[in-house]
Order: sequence, then C-alpha cells, then structure tokens
Amino acid sequence: MSTKKDFYDILGISKNASSQELKKAYRKQALQWHPDRNKSAEASEKFKEVNEAYEILGNPQKKQSYDQFGHAAFDQGGGSAGGPFGGGQGPFTYTYTSGGGDEAFSRGAGPGSAWEGFDFSDPFEIFEQFFSGGSPFRQTQRKPRYGLSLTFQEAAKGVEKEVAIEGKRKKIKIPAGVDEGSRIEFNDFYITIDVKPDKIFQRDGNDVLINQEISLKMAILGGVIEVPTIDGDLKLRIRPGTQSGSMVRLAARGVKKLHGYGRGDQYVRLLVKIPDKLNRKQKEILEEF
Repeated sequence: MSTKKDFYDILGISKNASSQELKKAYRKQALQWHPDRNKSAEASEKFKEVNEAYEILGNPQKKQSYDQFGHAAFDQGGGSAGGPFGGGQGPFTYTYTSGGGDEAFSRGAGPGSAWEGFDFSDPFEIFEQFFSGGSPFRQTQRKPRYGLSLTFQEAAKGVEKEVAIEGKRKKIKIPAGVDEGSRIEFNDFYITIDVKPDKIFQRDGNDVLINQEISLKMAILGGVIEVPTIDGDLKLRIRPGTQSGSMVRLAARGVKKLHGYGRGDQYVRLLVKIPDKLNRKQKEILEEF
C-alpha cells in the first residue's frame, strides 16, 4: 500500500458520507491531482492515494474491513501489526551511516512500515472507469497505454528497454525510482509500470527493507557481517547484545527519488538464528552462563 493516511481524510469526507458524497469528493480530488492536468512533483503520488481511497471506500466489503481494522486489513498477515516483519516492532535501535572508512552509529527512530498484501488496481484504470471508460482529458484519450513489467532492480536503478509499440520496436528509458503503478508519458503513448516481487528486497516508497539472519554468537558478542543493498554488499557492524528483531537504518541506501533529489534509506531487520540442536557441552556452557 502506498499510503498510511486515513482514506476518509484523503477524500475529505466523513465515515457516514453517502455514495453520492463519496463520488463527488473523488471526482474533485482525482481531477485536481491527475498528472495530465497537475504538473507538480507530488501530483502522481496524490493521484494514487486518491484512487486507493476510492477503491476501498467505494466497495462495501472493503469499506467494512477498513472501518474495522484500518490499513492492517490490507497488509500482509491480515491485520497483524508491523507489516511483513510482524510483532509490531517499535523504534529502530540505531542508524548506520557509512562514510570515509570509519562506520558511525547513532540513536534514532524510523517510521513503521506496512507492505502491500492487497493488490490495488491501476489508478488510471479506476479514473477512466469512473468517467465511463474514458478520460476527460483529450490528451489521454489519444494516447494508447501499455504495461511494462520490471524487476525490482530495474525499477530502483533505471533501465533501457526495447518494446513493441503498434508493431514497431522502440527503445525507451525508464528512470530510476519508478514503482508499482507509476506512469511514464512519451510523445505518442504512455507506459504503466508493474514491478515483480524480489526475494531479498522489499520497498516502501523510497525506502528498502530486508531481513538478515545473524548467529547467536554474533548477536551476543557483536562483529561484522555483509548485507545486500541495491548497490551491492555492504559491511555492517553488529553491536554486542543485539536483540532479535532489531532494526538498523542504512542512511541514503534506498531508492532514488523519482521526483526531486536524494534517496530513501535501507532498513535491515536482524533476526537471531537459534540453534535447534545442542550437544552436551554446549548445553552445559549455556546453563553455566
């Protein structure tokens, strides 16, 4: 899910709003933030939020689930706190910043994240269906739309693709930072992006998250491990006494911002691997400890 904002607040309506009030509010917001009409940097994300809100609140079953469970109803795990990491982890334990050789740690808290478990529809399809299968903007009606599937890395880093448009092969450049549902407009067509799930990386906006196992010895004594980032492996120092579920923030190691400058962060959740079998000596050592 791209937003954790209250859907009612996004559309500016109350929970008791009628169907007509909902449609009127959606129409106003969707027209205001449609990227073909609004050229501001925030328009695309706002447009997506508005359509997500309408998709949920305009469906009685989805609305009932949202009213009861909030955003958790559409997160992976069916309402469990803490998104894919579970357990409702609170503030991150420390921030890790790489720079010039020495590695520095600082206390800090990061935003909680919830990942998409429910597949939202293409916001432009919702918009066009609302307007009876078309768009009120003539420019959009003249241009055909094509879907393009990218890997996580291609979406994060940008890529050049050769595509077939109306029987002709064309090379197009996809900018770094596109995400699920992003729309890229070209001279005579536009592309809607679909991003394939990745086995290692998960994404929340411009931030990237991974799970990283560490040994019990590493958790107790500390040390250095290598963790994957979208730019390659990075050495990460583990503090002695690290608890399972601790979050580490890798500053500016996330995805490049599609609109504007800078990058998001990467968050590493450290999971302590507990041995399932111990010999007698190991048990004695632990009991003595």
